[in-house]
Amino acid sequence: MRKLLSYFAGAIVGLSLSVSTAKADCGEVSVGAMGWASGESIAAVAKFVLEVGYGCKVKIVPTDTVPAVTSLAENGKPDIVPEVWNNSAPAYGKLVAAGKVITASSVFANGGEEGWWIPTSLAEKHPELKTIKGILANPKKVGSRFHNCPTGWGCRNVNDNLKIVHDLEKNGIKVFDHGSGANLTASIGAAFADNEPWFGYYWGPTAVLGKYKMTKVDIGPIDKKQHTINQKKGADRSKIGASGFPSAPVLNAITADFAKRQPDVAAFIGKMTYPNDVLSSLLAWKEAKKASADEAAAWVLTNHKDMVLSWVNAEARAKLKKKL
Repeated sequence: MRKLLSYFAGAIVGLSLSVSTAKADCGEVSVGAMGWASGESIAAVAKFVLEVGYGCKVKIVPTDTVPAVTSLAENGKPDIVPEVWNNSAPAYGKLVAAGKVITASSVFANGGEEGWWIPTSLAEKHPELKTIKGILANPKKVGSRFHNCPTGWGCRNVNDNLKIVHDLEKNGIKVFDHGSGANLTASIGAAFADNEPWFGYYWGPTAVLGKYKMTKVDIGPIDKKQHTINQKKGADRSKIGASGFPSAPVLNAITADFAKRQPDVAAFIGKMTYPNDVLSSLLAWKEAKKASADEAAAWVLTNHKDMVLSWVNAEARAKLKKKL
C-alpha cells in the first residue's frame, strides 16, 4: 500500500506514468469526481487504472451530480463520470436517449439508497416517528429541524419539493440547508455524540449508515412518476406530491464520442462495479483513518486487487500487476 501511495504522490521514479512513455495512444482523459467520499475514491481508483493500465493522461474534474450532467449536455465533458445518481438527474436520461452519453455500468452492484432518516434509538423510543405523519405530529421529538440535502446536489430539488408537500415548516420543523456533504455528515456525528435527535436526508452505501444505526422514515409509497416530477427544480406546486425515494440506479457514464475513440477504456468502465459491502468497508475505513481519496484508492487496490484486475483486459492487467 505504501508503494501505491507513493504512486499517487508522484514520489517514486518509474511509477509516475507520462504520456511520452505510455504505449497506448489513450491521450488525455477527463474523469469527474463527485464531491463525496465514495465518488472521490472511485474516481481515484479509475485514474490509477487508466494511467497505469491504459497509458492515459488523466485529469480529475471535481463536480457534483447536477453540474456534471449539465457539463455533459453543454460541453461533452468529462469523458467519464463515475457514480451518477440517476434518480437525482432527470436530464441524464435525455442525454442517453439523444445518443450523447452511454451508461457503461452500475457502479453500485445493488444500487443506491436515499431517504429521510432518524436515529434507530429514537425510533425505538418513539415508534410513531417511523412515519412522516408521526413526525409532523411531534416535531419537537426530532429536534424541530430537518437536515436538507446539500446545495447543488440533485436530491436538493426533491427535498425542496417534499418539504412543501409535507408542510415541514408549517408543522414546526425548520429546514436547515447544508452547504456540503461533509457538513451534513458532521451533523449526524454531532447528534450521536451529544445524544440529540436528528432528522434529515441521507444516502447509502455510506460509512455513516454503517457506523450509526439509522431508521428510514416512511414518507409515503414509492411512486416513480411522482418522484420524477419532484426532481424538477421549482416544479409546479399543483403537480408535486408525496413519494418515497425509489432505489437509485448509480451509474458509470461515458460520452458516446469517447467510447467510440477508446473502446478498450469504455470496456473497462463497463465492468467497473463495486459490491455494496466493499464500498461500505472502504468508506468506514476512510472515515476512521481520515484518509484522502488517493489513500482510499490505495486501500481498494491493495485489499481488492483481484476485483480491480477483473475489470480490465489482458494487456492492462499485465501492466497493473507490475505496480500492485
